[in-house]
Amino acid sequence: MAPIRSWALSGPYFEACSCEAVCPCRSIGGRSGGRSTYGTCEFALGWTIATGHADDLDLSGLSVVMAGWYDDDESGSPWRVMLYVDDQADARRHAALEDIFLGRAGGTTLANFARAIGEVYAVRPARIAIEHSADRRRISAGGWVEVSEREPVPSVEPITCGIPGHDHPGEEIIADRLTVDDDPLRFEFRGRCGFATTYAYQGGN
Repeated sequence: MAPIRSWALSGPYFEACSCEAVCPCRSIGGRSGGRSTYGTCEFALGWTIATGHADDLDLSGLSVVMAGWYDDDESGSPWRVMLYVDDQADARRHAALEDIFLGRAGGTTLANFARAIGEVYAVRPARIAIEHSADRRRISAGGWVEVSEREPVPSVEPITCGIPGHDHPGEEIIADRLTVDDDPLRFEFRGRCGFATTYAYQGGN
């Protein structure tokens, strides 16, 4: 596939990780975050593409999930990840989404998070279901990733996360379940943190 010249994606975003709520990496009231709660962060991130394109390809209606981990004490804290691309995407759309979310297409994803990726274990097509309705947020990806919301975390100050972008304040939640079971990623947590908001990414001309 030729390099992507121009792309843009937007929609709702939901994540969960192994930290305690409110996640220490968040910005709260404009104050920068810091280290993860336990020194190692294990996570699952989910994007629903409400509207999107890569050159002439319509990407609207597709979803992407990323699972992985990093160690605060490792130099550069590189992410090691699995990427799951909606199995409703044909070969060209799959390739475009892979390039966008792994940062190969540049733009917002590279600036916000993909530059931290040090190793990609695998990229898999998966049956993805992501719900974004309040109190019913969840992620399911191919039987490998399962995330569900327990309850929101009240906050009088705005909470933001760098992955969707600090220009998109959102809602901190407690995840009832965060499970990833796809070798070498195997972890399960109950009652840890999550975050729900929107995102708007773009790249190229």
